[in-house]
Amino acid sequence: MRPEFALEDPATFNTVLPWSHFHGAGGKSRDVASSKLLQEKLSHYLDVVEVSIARQISLRSEAFFHAMSSQHELQDRLQETQQAVAVLRSRTAAMDRVMCQGPLRALRIALTRNNCVKLHNKLKLMAAVHQTQPTVQLLLSTSEFVGALELIATTKEVLQQELQGIHSFRHLGSQLCELEKLIDKMMVEDFSMYARSDLNRNLKEEPQVLEKVHKPNADSQKERLESLVFGLLRQRKLDFLDIYSEEMIAAAKAIVYQCVAERVVHIEEIDTEVIFKLADQMRLMTFPQWFELLENIFESFLLFLQRIKDTLDVIRNVVLQVLSSSHKNRLLAETISAPVDVSQGPVALQGEAELAYLTHEGLFISDALNEAQQQQESGVAGQDQRSAAGSRFQQNRTEAAAEGDSSSGISEVSAGREHSFISGENPMPTEMELNRVINNLQELLYVASDVSHDRCVKVLTARAKDGSLERLSSAEFVSLSQAVEGFVRDTEDLCGRRSVSLRGALQSQANRFVNRFHEERKTKLSLLLDNERWKQADVPAEFQDLVNSIADGKISLPERKVSGTEERKPADFLLVNGQKYAVVGTVLLLIRIFLEYCQCVNDIPSIATDMLTRLSDLLKHFNSRSCQLVLGAGALQVVGLKTITTKNLALASRCLQLVVHYIPIIRAHFETKLQPKQFSVLRHFDHIMKDYNDHIAEISAKLVAIMDSLFEKFLSKYEVKAPMPSACFRNICKQMAKMHEAIFELLPEEQTQMLFLRINACFKMHLKRQLARLGVSNDGGPQHGLVVVDVAFYTENILALKSLERLDLNMAEIWEQKR
Repeated sequence: MRPEFALEDPATFNTVLPWSHFHGAGGKSRDVASSKLLQEKLSHYLDVVEVSIARQISLRSEAFFHAMSSQHELQDRLQETQQAVAVLRSRTAAMDRVMCQGPLRALRIALTRNNCVKLHNKLKLMAAVHQTQPTVQLLLSTSEFVGALELIATTKEVLQQELQGIHSFRHLGSQLCELEKLIDKMMVEDFSMYARSDLNRNLKEEPQVLEKVHKPNADSQKERLESLVFGLLRQRKLDFLDIYSEEMIAAAKAIVYQCVAERVVHIEEIDTEVIFKLADQMRLMTFPQWFELLENIFESFLLFLQRIKDTLDVIRNVVLQVLSSSHKNRLLAETISAPVDVSQGPVALQGEAELAYLTHEGLFISDALNEAQQQQESGVAGQDQRSAAGSRFQQNRTEAAAEGDSSSGISEVSAGREHSFISGENPMPTEMELNRVINNLQELLYVASDVSHDRCVKVLTARAKDGSLERLSSAEFVSLSQAVEGFVRDTEDLCGRRSVSLRGALQSQANRFVNRFHEERKTKLSLLLDNERWKQADVPAEFQDLVNSIADGKISLPERKVSGTEERKPADFLLVNGQKYAVVGTVLLLIRIFLEYCQCVNDIPSIATDMLTRLSDLLKHFNSRSCQLVLGAGALQVVGLKTITTKNLALASRCLQLVVHYIPIIRAHFETKLQPKQFSVLRHFDHIMKDYNDHIAEISAKLVAIMDSLFEKFLSKYEVKAPMPSACFRNICKQMAKMHEAIFELLPEEQTQMLFLRINACFKMHLKRQLARLGVSNDGGPQHGLVVVDVAFYTENILALKSLERLDLNMAEIWEQKR
């Protein structure tokens, strides 16, 4: 009766049926007996059980019959419940049929429609992407590189966001990358071709700048350049200016070659089949021919630089436009996050919110609606971003198609190009890089100026190789200098840069010109001095006019007068500020020579310091050489003079005085041509003035020394005895008269008086010494009387000479003072 009773359990079975009793030590008969005994025992157990069951049933019969009656009642209630459920199901089916199936079908159809619209949009987007490559080819055919690059970039963005995983487009991304690289190469080549064609157009026949001409072709060319620059900037190909620089240098070389070739054609003396090199051809030209060629080259380079400047201005405007777009981009980035798009979000996602519960996996529909509402609020930005790329792609394709179908599409594509820069979704150059490009544009204009100057320097040096520029006349070199200065000034105004190479080359040529100019005149002066006989020369009227013009403040050579004017006789003296100057011919030419130096400085102020040092050297040379020839008696051997007379000495002194008169005037003239920091070189004139004055003083001393030696000679033999006046004093007075005659016409009255006062002092010294030796004193004796007679004779003769009447001889000094 145990609840866990199980007969199949071996332990239970062995307990109920103890087989061990059957396997005892007895025989077979015992087994049979035991079996019967067991059967009986079991039968007994069965009976006991049945009796017990019957007793238990009899004890619980009342409860059994109660249970049976409850079962019948339960079955009746279940039947009623079944009938109620059937009625409810019928009513629910009616409600489903009448109220639910129609609306649910409408919602399913709306969801299907939304899915179909999305699919249709995807298919349209795929169709548009499929047309990307033909559209790019169409844009490239019109050189609209920016539109093509924008379309490629947008297509790549769409492939990554909207069409990611589309099997048919798996190779399109790599193809677009290759196409983008191809466009990069095309833009670089196209820009190079544009620069080459623009820079090599004929400067004379087409002096206008291509971008400035108001013709359809010019407009398209300007658009072509702008499109190229926009594209190159967009692809960060910031080295395109290097390409322009290379083409510019090549074009500059071609300009010189073309100008020389055009000029040589008109010169019969130059055979281009024999002489191939440009430099050799230029050296065979005469100076007027070469100078005309140089002016033609200058004019061509000015047109060349103007064309480059205008082209760079177009490029600069494009860069400034991009730079401005980057500023707008930052402002747009701040406003793009404003809640404008969010306000349209509920409308865009309303259908999805209504159908959300159809795909919801939770228990309650209200949960699905709440989740849809949250996604509607937080997921609008993502939805807009996903749709933005597709909308831009469609817009770019539309603009590109319009550009291909209509001639007015250029402006639309330009607008799209501007939008692409403002959108800021492409890796454009930074503001620092754009500013660097603007600086490089200015540097490129400077390089253009330097290149033009360098090519002109080569033209100068090619001509100067054989020294022909050094042999130019002053007027020719001045015209060359003025032309070069004018070109340099024009290029500075045009490019804003002070190029130094051409000025340096001109300065180098100027130095050589100055050296030759100086050497020629120094050689000429040396020849004049070596042939000068130091005799007074007549003064032609033209030299008097020259001196007069200097006195009027005109420090330059007078213009050549027309031949046929009446000829004036030459004068004996040169009148300078009312003073008469007796001169030799060399000094007259020296005046003209230093005026040539001053005239050269007037024409070429840049060589003022060089000319000053050369003129100083010339004046020093005249001073030293004249000293050698006159005081040093070099003229005796050079020109064969028998002796250097007092007249020669006086004339040399007067010539030196004339030069001294003009040195301050020359100094003042040069001072106006020098910068203040260069005034130190003017000290050369101070040194020269001192040297000349020393020379003049030496000549005066020489004149005095001549008479001094005569006095010593005559007075050493002087004896105080009759007859009176003595022969000694007669000879002395005769020599004094000769001296006066020699110098009176040459030296001014003041100098003559000063000279004779010095001579008289020497005479008194020697006479005093001789009287002391003879023991004659002013004691009133006979010898004293004789000396007084001689001295009176001497005084009378001296004071009788012209201009010496009022000379104070003070002859009392010949006597020893008594103590």
